[in-house]
Amino acid sequence: MSLAWSLGQKPFIVPIPGTRNIDHLSENLGAINVQLTPADLREIDTAVSKIKVHGGRMNEEQMKVVDQTA
Repeated sequence: MSLAWSLGQKPFIVPIPGTRNIDHLSENLGAINVQLTPADLREIDTAVSKIKVHGGRMNEEQMKVVDQTA
């Protein structure tokens, strides 16, 4: 569902999921067969907007290396 949602956002958005499992690859490819309507996308967006996210995106150690060049 999340891949189908991503595909439904904008025509230039291309999700790039990673997997090492052939079964998961097959499931991921199934997203191209899911056609979410604009009403579906609005319903999902409304539901997701009600979820309260707790905590930061990265922990303190990870934040130390963000935006560092190699």
